[in-house]
Order: sequence, then C-alpha cells, then structure tokens
Amino acid sequence: MPSFLPSLTAVLCWGAMFPIADSALQRVDAAHITAIRYGSAALVFLGLLAAVEGRRALRYEGRFGRAFVLGTAGFAGFNLLSFAGLPHTTPQHAALIVATMPLITVLARWRMTGERPATRLLACVGVALLGVALVITDGDPAAAVHGGAGDVLVLAAAVCWVRYTLGAAEVPDWSPLRYTALSAAAGTLSIIAIAIAGDVTGVLTAPSADDVAAVAPQLAYVVVFGAVLGVLGWNAGVRRLGPANAALFMNLVPVTTFAIEAFRGAEPAPVELLGAGIAMAALVAANVAGRAPVRRPALTRAA
Repeated sequence: MPSFLPSLTAVLCWGAMFPIADSALQRVDAAHITAIRYGSAALVFLGLLAAVEGRRALRYEGRFGRAFVLGTAGFAGFNLLSFAGLPHTTPQHAALIVATMPLITVLARWRMTGERPATRLLACVGVALLGVALVITDGDPAAAVHGGAGDVLVLAAAVCWVRYTLGAAEVPDWSPLRYTALSAAAGTLSIIAIAIAGDVTGVLTAPSADDVAAVAPQLAYVVVFGAVLGVLGWNAGVRRLGPANAALFMNLVPVTTFAIEAFRGAEPAPVELLGAGIAMAALVAANVAGRAPVRRPALTRAA
C-alpha cells in the first residue's frame, strides 16, 4: 500500500463530511448528530483498542479526569461547535477554516512554550489568515463585523481540536489508538450530557425516528468515514510520513469540499477562489518552512 494512502483517505473523508453533515443538520441538530456520531465511534474505538492492545489498555490508570477534559475539548468542542456553525456559514468556508489547524497549532505552541516561531513561519500564518478573511468576507471588510457567526464557531472548533491534539503529549505512554479511544469515550459523556440537558430544558428537540431515518445515510457517513476511518487513517498516515508531510494533506480538505459543492451547482465568487488559493499556498509554505529534521512522531491527529 502506498505510504500516502492513509493520509489521503482521511482528508478525502473529512472534505466530504462538511457538505454531507450540512444536509443532515436540516433534520437533526448539531448536539444529537454529534452524540450519535461519537457515541457510535467511541464503541468502535474501544473495541479496536481491546482487540489490539488487550483489555488492560481500557483502564484510565488514574487519568480519567485528564482524558475527560481533553476529550471534551476535542470531540465535544470541535464537533458541537463546527456542526453548530455549519447552518450559518457554507461547507466551503468551514473546510478552509479547519485546514488552518496546523497554523493555529504554531500559535498555540508559541503561547504554551514561549518559543517564538521562525519569522517566515509567522509570515505564512499571516498570509493564510488573510486568504481565509477574503473567503469569509467576500472581500468586504464590513462583512466581518455584520456577519460571520458561523465562521467564528468553526474557528473556535478548530482551536478546540488543536488543544486536544497537543494534549496527547500529556499522556506520552498511551499509544495513538489508546489516546483516541479513551479520550473519545470520556468526551462522549459530555456530548450526551449536553444533548440531554438541551432536551430537558427545551433548548433542543430530540429528533424523531423519522428524522433519524431520513438522514441515516449521512449519519452513517459521519460515523464510519468521518470519525472511524478518518481518525484511524490519519494516525496511520502520520506514522508513515511524519507530521510535516502528513500535514500537507490537510490542504486537500477544502479542495475536496469546494469540488463537491461545485459539482452540486455552487458557484464560488472570484474573491473566494482567490482567498482559498492564497490560504492553501500559505499552508503549503508553512509546512515546508516549519519542517524539522525527520523524526517519527509519537502522535498526531485531526478531526
């Protein structure tokens, strides 16, 4: 199997997920879609963990609290915020914002460690953000003030996933599969609690059986491809290629989403195409500029 295939598979799954999830949100709200998605995926991850590493690996060994906080940030924070933002933005915008995660990681590490990134890397961050801003505002700065709530939610979701990814270093003795499985299981508790609280207070309405059946194909996709295959493929790709090369594939997430939406009849404005091109070029440049000497990673993952 080609070494790039797992990473390519993951980003294609994620790129298609935004338009597919967007259609499902017309019948089932973000909280319940996320509960179904990771309630199902967590069971699959735990089953795989038990099969691969044995039942002892299912133990938190006194670190449930840490796994709960990180899992809540990654699985509850990222999915609830991104799905909540989708109805107020477009799948193309959401995918492009998510693709900036490697750059958000640069800024987050700077804040956490106090080590200033190289000037050329910071320049790439600035250029990428300029490109994203062009897409979000359609070239009109006033649009950033009067709209963009959905884009802000998706950006917050991306920050949550970056925090989750960096949190893997806090449990260095856990394998990628174990970190994924135990944090997903713990984070799913938050997702379910939020959904139940919303139902009880009347803020949310539990979907009917007809609603779930109507979007069953979309739900199957976000569980099997968006969650299970996407995460496992990403982790396998990082092990094969290293984090720098694997991160380059994140640039294909918005490309995939834009292609799907164009096939469905969407016509992006010229300024959107310009902004997307600028952002993706900056992402590639940032990954090239930020590469360290080749070293196999312990863990890297994305949504």
